[in-house]
Amino acid sequence: MIKTYYVYILASKRNGTLYIGVTNELTRRVLEHKNKVIKGFTEKYGVDKLVYYEDYVNIEEAIKREKAMKKWNREWKVKLIEKNNPNWNDLCK
Repeated sequence: MIKTYYVYILASKRNGTLYIGVTNELTRRVLEHKNKVIKGFTEKYGVDKLVYYEDYVNIEEAIKREKAMKKWNREWKVKLIEKNNPNWNDLCK
């Protein structure tokens, strides 16, 4: 069985606080953020709307992409989100 890994961006609201993460179970992980299961940044700032994600079959590639995206300036992240999700819809409802 091929495993899938996801690099994802969460937002608190349109043009709000952003969070980038990586997981092998996107729905479960986003629900953990929504339900504030894990204390920390996303819980503190209310960052729980899935606005963007990419999928990978190789965990090393996913982690490399996550680390690269975390170094991007905010404008690049917003452009990536708006190219694929112009209304900043929550992709995990």
